[in-house]
Amino acid sequence: MTTFKDLGLVKPLLTALSEEGYETPTPIQALAIPTVLEGRDLLGIAQTGTGKTAAFALPILQRLAADPRPAPRRGCRVLVLSPTRELASQIAESFRVYGRHMGFSVAVVFGGVKYGPQVRALAAGVDILVATPGRLIDHINEKVANLGAVEVLVLDEADQMLDLGFLPPIRRIVSTLPKKRQNLFFSATMPTEIGKLASELLVNPAQASVTPAATTVARISQQVLFVETDRKRQLLAELFGDANMARGLIFTRTKRGADRVAKYLDAVGVKADSIHGDKSQGQRERALAAFKGGSLRALVATDIAARGIDVDAVSHVVNFDLPNVPESYVHRIGRTARAGADGVAISLVADDERGLLKDIQKVTRQTIPSFDRRNCRALGALAAVDKATLPPEKTPQRAAQGGGRGGNGGGNGGPSRNRRTGGGGGGNGGGRPAHAGGQGGKPRASNGPRPIAATQPAQRWSPVD
Repeated sequence: MTTFKDLGLVKPLLTALSEEGYETPTPIQALAIPTVLEGRDLLGIAQTGTGKTAAFALPILQRLAADPRPAPRRGCRVLVLSPTRELASQIAESFRVYGRHMGFSVAVVFGGVKYGPQVRALAAGVDILVATPGRLIDHINEKVANLGAVEVLVLDEADQMLDLGFLPPIRRIVSTLPKKRQNLFFSATMPTEIGKLASELLVNPAQASVTPAATTVARISQQVLFVETDRKRQLLAELFGDANMARGLIFTRTKRGADRVAKYLDAVGVKADSIHGDKSQGQRERALAAFKGGSLRALVATDIAARGIDVDAVSHVVNFDLPNVPESYVHRIGRTARAGADGVAISLVADDERGLLKDIQKVTRQTIPSFDRRNCRALGALAAVDKATLPPEKTPQRAAQGGGRGGNGGGNGGPSRNRRTGGGGGGNGGGRPAHAGGQGGKPRASNGPRPIAATQPAQRWSPVD
């Protein structure tokens, strides 16, 4: 059996790995580390959750140690591009953990936070810079970032870069780099556009591929539950009635949908929060920390978080909505069954999502076991309880109109301001609906949270069948 020592890593790295409890490399690490240490370009294809970060971070740290030199002012020696803020933060933390005995500086650059600390970090120069493309372009345009001394470029989760429209910014960034550099390119899938980008960036690359593109982790038990759209939330609450669902990550298609699902779970007694692109960086970090720490049992996210959440103890992933891009399914469910653990992935599929399910099964080359929960009496009973105890939700449009009518009744203040605040003579009557709708209309039970267990049928479907 291969060990990290067999891969030729130096003692400071081996000590850090031992302190983290790592004993044997994963397949992608065993293939990639020797190649990167040789200085070759690399194309790495592996499922999410298989240890890709260590596959490039460990040999990069060893390369820097073998050639010590000051970090360039306003620049870096190593540049890692990441699609999301969360993933960028986690990559940077991995470099710090693995290199804790080596003394290298690490900085992170992404949007949603103030520019000042990032500008100051770049001014002094850093050994390793992890960045999202958009904010890094801003720093380049402001001439506070100079990438002319980059020795190693890493593109991580390159296929999600494509999904998020980052290919033009990536090409812009690459145009500022020196031609002589090492390029490391990692992706879980290989769409045509990503293959084209790889051919542009990589020079005579070695390839480390441990699984076919777009395959799912074998340790994940996958299931599909067919259910009516308007009963998905009740089915989700039923799933959380099982104690085995210790920590669940739920994916929705929209930001507003994520907020609504999180608030519903809170209302029925499941501690939950949401994370998506409209949340501030502080809100996202606090929600993720609470989820990691165990104070949240459920975290509801959009696809922006699909590859940015690295929590070993996620027991279940639930696709509340199927993704429009089939490859995103692979990345979503890859948030469970990490670090050698088992996991469960459950997809709630309405009739109008069957086409998306067909695309997912075609891309992943599998048929996912399915159960039919349509016309279920137990879910109907839960829906009746919710209708009786939770106030009806108002859409933002209806709520805004209510606020506007209140403002017009008072006749004081401009229409746009009244529409936002419900001002004027009808401020109290119209303002509250507008505010409630703007905040997503938090459902509230009249007599406190509804106990989940009390509404469960005596015999019900088990999510671990």
